[in-house]
Amino acid sequence: MYIISYNVNGIRSAIQKGLYEWIEEELPDVICIQESKAHPEQIPSGLLEEKGYQSFWHSAKRRGYSGVGIISKTEPDNVEFGMGIERYDIEGRFMRADFDDLSIISVYHPNGGGSEERHFFKMDWLDDFLLYINDLKKKRPKLVISGDFNICHREIDIHDPVRNANVSGFLPEERTWISRFLETGFTDSFRHFNQSPNQYTWWSWRANARQRNLGWRIDYNMVSDILQPSLADGGIMPGVKHSDHCPAWVKLSLNEK
Repeated sequence: MYIISYNVNGIRSAIQKGLYEWIEEELPDVICIQESKAHPEQIPSGLLEEKGYQSFWHSAKRRGYSGVGIISKTEPDNVEFGMGIERYDIEGRFMRADFDDLSIISVYHPNGGGSEERHFFKMDWLDDFLLYINDLKKKRPKLVISGDFNICHREIDIHDPVRNANVSGFLPEERTWISRFLETGFTDSFRHFNQSPNQYTWWSWRANARQRNLGWRIDYNMVSDILQPSLADGGIMPGVKHSDHCPAWVKLSLNEK
């Protein structure tokens, strides 16, 4: 199974930049979208259906903000919209699709950089998300969590760890949370295959950051450890430019035990 996570930073804008044509060329089994910034009726899903895909969307109550989606070749057995926690669900940050015994989650973690209030919101979210996921894993142990975590885990994941040491997205408490999350039984699929530096999934629009590869790796496909033997490959696509993020992908060989 070929799974892509992609923060498109506005799906309508990404479509105009050739997103759907790229999907038709790439042919993933599942695409997890973040920051759709649109309500379902604003997304031309008919074009996806023509390409053999079904799509499901969980939007923020506030228009033009946040929002996640799952695009799939195969109809899921079940789709869950949100975590059942209103303060998060109104921001359209989480959805899950079940395919037999495999569950794929599209998640968009908050950005805590706007204000002290949003930082505390993000930290609350991270604590509640971890509790939710570890409870879910008892019932659905085979999880792929694909999304924008808005956190760089290690110094290798950011272009300037010294100057960014006190910047939201690389704060010690956020990085510690990623470590805790992994220790509960998850694998960072990209780092499972690739330990090279200068591998990023997001670049600021400022100072030609993308051209200079001054980026952050904040988009992940986290795979529950029970699926680790099924990991076939994983990577990122910095040359794909429908957004200020690039896609991150993972391939699973689900026939392997």
